[in-house]
Amino acid sequence: MNTISHILEHLTTGTDLSAPQAKEAFDLLLTGEVSPVQAGAFLMGLRAKGETAAELSAAVDAALGQARLIPGLSGKRIDTCGTGGDGQHSFNCSTAVSFFLADMGYQVVKHGNRAVSSKCGSADVVEDLGYPLVTEPEEARAELAKRNFVFLFAPHFHPAFRHVGPVRQQLGVRTIFNLMGPLLNPALPTHQILGVPDFRFAPMIAQVLATRKGLERAAIVHGAGGFDELTPCGPGQVIFIEHGVIRDAVIDPADFGLSTCVPRALACDSKEEALRLQRQVLTGQGPKSLQDMVTLNLGVAIYLLEDSLPLEMAMEMAQAKVEQGLARGVCHA
Repeated sequence: MNTISHILEHLTTGTDLSAPQAKEAFDLLLTGEVSPVQAGAFLMGLRAKGETAAELSAAVDAALGQARLIPGLSGKRIDTCGTGGDGQHSFNCSTAVSFFLADMGYQVVKHGNRAVSSKCGSADVVEDLGYPLVTEPEEARAELAKRNFVFLFAPHFHPAFRHVGPVRQQLGVRTIFNLMGPLLNPALPTHQILGVPDFRFAPMIAQVLATRKGLERAAIVHGAGGFDELTPCGPGQVIFIEHGVIRDAVIDPADFGLSTCVPRALACDSKEEALRLQRQVLTGQGPKSLQDMVTLNLGVAIYLLEDSLPLEMAMEMAQAKVEQGLARGVCHA
């Protein structure tokens, strides 16, 4: 058995941790068995060295081992989220995508939080539309059956994060925990579209997803303009994970008849504007740039959920749905 001191000593040499070493370290971290100084040193040691897929996978396993998982779920269920941190203050696209998917009959297990690096977080949008922020595992199954949608408010499902939250806040820089967020959905989705603001992290996350038990298909996306979602600003980079097989792709909005826009056209200057635009887009209105952004990401999500559907047809379905808006209205909570 390694103590945290031995693991820190190991990191000072710039050597990667083995999966068992990393799992042990994160178990100690998430059970409050290391001091804040040791926790900060560990997280910065990993970042300075460069995190590996094995370390990230071990961290995710440790966190899910401490999480309040959702019991009794079956069938296809998708999450739409990103790591955040792109600094673009963009429209909350992933949440709009999740509502459109639910309206189309797909089961959506949306895992999220309030705004951290953006003007408006997914929890803020969900609250504004009158949906509950589910905080108990037992509530989630009934909520999902009722609406095809459940919002799992992250802080209530990961109580162990209280041991690292203050350290992360005081460090004020990216750590491995920023990469872990989208991988910690307590409903264990079978499908996932996951955005990253820096594509260099995508291959590492793909390796973790490829070995995730129960995950059927996923896409890691990075949009033109530096977004953690696909955008109409230009071709976006994608890694698909399909039944454990990883492949790279490029998705060009022009291939689907979508017009190019500048990054500024996707930004929201305030929480109030973000919520207003969300309602507009969900009713089939709003700026064309935002509609196109949602179309791109919704199309990929539909493609993931429909095994035999070509991407071109999935994009056509997405565009028609975004133009139509929600069949059941913006707020039916």
